[in-house]
Amino acid sequence: MGTWLRKEFSSAADLFEEAGDLLGYDLATLCEEGPAEKLNQTIHSQPALFVVGMAAATVFSAEQPDAVDQVTAVAGLSLGEYTAVCFAGGLGFADALRVVDARGQAMQACADAVASGMASVLGLDLETLTEVCGEVRGDGEVLQPANLLCPGNIAVSGHSAALAKLEPAATAAGAMKVVPLSVAGAFHTPLMQDAVSRLKDVLASAHLQDTRLPVFSNVDAKPHTRADEIRDLLAQQVVAPVQWEASIRSMMASGVERFVECGTGRVLRGTLKRIARKMPADGFGDETA
Repeated sequence: MGTWLRKEFSSAADLFEEAGDLLGYDLATLCEEGPAEKLNQTIHSQPALFVVGMAAATVFSAEQPDAVDQVTAVAGLSLGEYTAVCFAGGLGFADALRVVDARGQAMQACADAVASGMASVLGLDLETLTEVCGEVRGDGEVLQPANLLCPGNIAVSGHSAALAKLEPAATAAGAMKVVPLSVAGAFHTPLMQDAVSRLKDVLASAHLQDTRLPVFSNVDAKPHTRADEIRDLLAQQVVAPVQWEASIRSMMASGVERFVECGTGRVLRGTLKRIARKMPADGFGDETA
């Protein structure tokens, strides 16, 4: 993850080196060599995803300045929102990484406190999936839609016991597939509530300023530039469902006519195919992008 960027562009390598110094471990080697189970731990995956995203955005800015000049808005999925805020000038790299590192540790602590997780459900609409979650969760259990990605692709989060009952009920309701996700816990649910206060403290101490571009928030799918609003929304984000489809639609309604995905993977381009198939989208960050 991020190896091509780091090996081909000195600016990306410099970010990984700076990140390693700030974090106290060799992030570049972890991203390149793993082991996967260590990289998948949220205390490592969150800094890794942020640094890879910023490395891609930094190289993209240098390699395609004319395209960057045309950027009118930014957004990021869950952790990716920190990359968006940083790119838009709200946070400096070091401050953003410090917040992301604290976020990962706080969310890992919540995940360690209770057996929980996430699963992707394909083929159900939000209303039906919400009903299924209500049917299978027991008293005191959490199970709810958490990542509203695109039509027919919604991730749910909750207690492991409730997740264990999800697949047969979702299949009976018409789901095509239920795929467990390799994450530490039930992100974007009340099970992450203890992380909010820790995140608020770190965000309060970070130098967060008004952004030069509107950042479409995961929480309300609306554009924000004011530092105080962004700070509050980033804290809420860990317990609120990610409104990704709504954010994309809001961006298009605001006049966005093309998307560029900076970072590893193809989540943006994949979800766009289900939201607005004809919307142009490019990728920058993977060697094959």
